[in-house]
Amino acid sequence: MSAHERIRVLVVDDEPIALAAHADYVQRLDGFEVAAQAHGMGAALAAMQDPAVVPVHLVLLDMNLTDGHGLDLLRRIHGLGMVPDVVAITAVRDVHVVRSAIALGITAYLVKPFTFAAFREKLENYRNYQAALADTAHTSQEAIDRALSALRPSGKAAMPKGMLPETLRAVADWLMAQPGAESATEAAAGLSMSRVTARRYLDHLVETGSAAKAPRHGSPGRPELEYRWLRDS
Repeated sequence: MSAHERIRVLVVDDEPIALAAHADYVQRLDGFEVAAQAHGMGAALAAMQDPAVVPVHLVLLDMNLTDGHGLDLLRRIHGLGMVPDVVAITAVRDVHVVRSAIALGITAYLVKPFTFAAFREKLENYRNYQAALADTAHTSQEAIDRALSALRPSGKAAMPKGMLPETLRAVADWLMAQPGAESATEAAAGLSMSRVTARRYLDHLVETGSAAKAPRHGSPGRPELEYRWLRDS
């Protein structure tokens, strides 16, 4: 693909909330666009052969689908003579699945739950990888090394000490599902956790660019902060 061409992405996930969130994440990144969303293997195969959708340059693929497995979908896509790049986005950590996914040529593996910052890093690394190999039929050792190094993690810090990925995912999913802004008190009640814990995870989502917070106007006494998921930022 050309270095100036937008990267067209097929998002595949059987969870409606995750599917919509990942598609929204893609739209928030420069140089990417959502070609289609698919809730399972059948829908993904149909999209890959739909003239209104193709070309698809990158597939964001969940492994556990209601009508099949992500690895089977990859094999089916290859069987059709298509070789899009693939980023696995899944809660599956089974070593056999990871090895098989790598053997089938996935570009990156992103384990759920994750923040928008982690998602952005994976896709920006992929964009840099594409740029390093674009617009030429032949390349050099230096260009190949530069492209492959673009896919490697940048070494950014992990989650803050004491925070659990599972809890972060639960808080993120809850906030994502709310039609409007919610306070830490409301999050604590909805998630059956302490207000302090809910606020800590909500603040982390704000720090990583997945959510925004602002004072709640009109509340009596000291203004309470409210949080909202960044769907269109």
